[in-house]
Amino acid sequence: MRFGVYQVSRKGGREKNEDRMGYCYTRDSGLFALADGMGGHPEGEVAAQLALQTLAGRFQRDAKPRLADPLRFLHDGLIAGHQQLLRYATEKALIDTPRTTLVACVMQGDAAYWAHCGDSRLYLVRGGKLIARTRDHSYSELQETLSQVVPMRERFNRNVLFTCLGSPGKPVVDTTGPLLLEPGDRVLLCSDGLWGPVSDTEITDRLSQQPIHEAVPELVESALRLGGPKCDNVTAIAMEWESSEDRRQRGGVSTRTLGEEVFASTIQASVIGEAGDDLDDAEIERSIKEINEAIRRSSQKKT
Repeated sequence: MRFGVYQVSRKGGREKNEDRMGYCYTRDSGLFALADGMGGHPEGEVAAQLALQTLAGRFQRDAKPRLADPLRFLHDGLIAGHQQLLRYATEKALIDTPRTTLVACVMQGDAAYWAHCGDSRLYLVRGGKLIARTRDHSYSELQETLSQVVPMRERFNRNVLFTCLGSPGKPVVDTTGPLLLEPGDRVLLCSDGLWGPVSDTEITDRLSQQPIHEAVPELVESALRLGGPKCDNVTAIAMEWESSEDRRQRGGVSTRTLGEEVFASTIQASVIGEAGDDLDDAEIERSIKEINEAIRRSSQKKT
């Protein structure tokens, strides 16, 4: 595999950043994920971090070096994150369970597979067109779909979700794939802090017309500007499939020379809640250096 990647997260006008994102990969498979901890419930940042760590841990266990069934992995991984949140709330004797949305994408072979719960989104852009977008698990999106069949009167707030990880009932997890990828395809995962103020048209146009290391930060800045002083956390991670960019620049990654046992990840396994409020490309550059060093050590052991 060869891909370009760029990720950034901004606190915006909130007291803390409850979004988390990251990616991991082996020689033959890559996992990209983003979670948005839900306000109104305790420890949203814990929920987001714990859900991502659970998914990354399962990926490290199952991708040897590829997943046997990517859709099953994604579905079961999100459910495992949900169960981990319930367990955490029980162990901490919390009155309410921390909750989060989550969207995740696996790239393997020449195909993409994805799953989501809540309203964090995936966009897939090809040749200037929006090929695919996840549908939010919100009452407003459901209402929009139903209004094409039955007239609707009351309009729901777009932030009201009917499912998420950590909810009292079993979460709804939608899965899609495989979708065959073409060189130059761009995939964006983002929280509602980005897609809320910024239209699908602008997201598509910028991803089509600019390199991802230019398009993503400009989209984030646009969301912060349009969102105003009380804007939500804004988080995005984007990938370009079979990127032609130099792998040494802007998060370029090639896995073709990796051994079967090599696993790399930017999803932090540190103490929950320690991550900073603003996570930008400097962090990903540090992570890539650590990944490359681990790969170098692995190669030396083999020789």
